[in-house]
Amino acid sequence: MITGLPKDPIMLLSVINMKLRDFYPTLEALCDDMDINQEELTDALKAVGAEYMPEINQFR
Repeated sequence: MITGLPKDPIMLLSVINMKLRDFYPTLEALCDDMDINQEELTDALKAVGAEYMPEINQFR
């Protein structure tokens, strides 16, 4: 369960991409710092067709 973040997957996508853009160099760094299970996060965003692209450090 991802706590402290929006439940709506589109809002979650927006928040995660903003945090990746402004604060974290990698998805792993974001997940470690925010104590988020990376697999749960990527699965939640896959539900709306978004996949993490490390070369641009964003979900698309």
